[in-house]
Amino acid sequence: MSLENIQKESLDLLRQLIRIQSFSKEEDRTANLIAQFLEERGIKTQRKMNNVWAYNKHFDANKPTLLLNSHHDTVKPNSGYTRDPYDAAIEGDKLFGLGSNDAGGCLVSLIGTFLYYYEQENLKYNICLAATAEEEISGNNGLELVLPDLGELEFGIVGEPTEMNLAIAERGLLVLDCVSHGKAGHAAREEGENAIYKALKDIEWFRNYQFPKVSEVFGPLKMTVTIINAGSQHNVVPANCTFTVDVRVTDAYTNEEVLEIIRANVDCDVTPRSIRLKPSSIDKNHPVVQAGIALGRTTYGSPTTSDQALLDIPSVKVGPGFSGRSHMADEFLYVREVAEGVEGYINMLKPVVQG
Repeated sequence: MSLENIQKESLDLLRQLIRIQSFSKEEDRTANLIAQFLEERGIKTQRKMNNVWAYNKHFDANKPTLLLNSHHDTVKPNSGYTRDPYDAAIEGDKLFGLGSNDAGGCLVSLIGTFLYYYEQENLKYNICLAATAEEEISGNNGLELVLPDLGELEFGIVGEPTEMNLAIAERGLLVLDCVSHGKAGHAAREEGENAIYKALKDIEWFRNYQFPKVSEVFGPLKMTVTIINAGSQHNVVPANCTFTVDVRVTDAYTNEEVLEIIRANVDCDVTPRSIRLKPSSIDKNHPVVQAGIALGRTTYGSPTTSDQALLDIPSVKVGPGFSGRSHMADEFLYVREVAEGVEGYINMLKPVVQG
């Protein structure tokens, strides 16, 4: 199949995906469409819940495998929409529709790239394509669910809108629920132990502490207290004060290391809501990154999280579209960006898989 035909089919697939509502946990119909699209082209697919994956035709268990991944779930359209979110209308040079930018353009471009390499023999890598669910809610039944089924992976490309620039690192996320304990008493007397005052000491630590290791990509790790709650009435010394801390972890630390340091320095109880959204990175000298740089793409560190946080392998986040259009009213993708995405991914992989 020619590159031009692949680009056209990728755009047609994107328009079909936009026309199907696929909120997180409700992606069954887009999963059906993706599986049908691949199977109509003679590609065997596998599926678990709303996740669909496939391998190149000449898969060789003796070769390493690279992952091409993006998601097909969307957020719900916000109240500012002035057009039908599911119309998939092309007006001028823009394709409008919910999920067009985040991350439909990336997904269909990766699918097109997979088609380009699918029948090629003597590749240095196997290629695993995974179209996954629940990315928008960091759900448990998306990429994380099927990773054990995909087999051993050496590195990955995660499709998110980056204008085809290379996010070679991504911050991890820890959300910490903290509780400072005191003792209740009457505010008019010298009674009790005020939990708010105990919490203030720890909050000040979160505000001022500087982690010794500083990321070359992101700089220092960032901690922000975002919610605080204590007390029941004006004349009672509060026995407990709860507060929440948003921690954006850099590639200089693991989530577990950060949690250990925090607990060693504060008196409050610290409970992470999850430690699964890990910081991730790939060496700037990795062949796929160098291939992208050779194509004129820049590298940067992404402050936002994606399914990349679920991978324990080197990975780069890259794709057509612009992050600032994600979740906006009247979301759109430039039509040319699909063609550019397909061609960009293919050219980025050529020196890696073909040598």
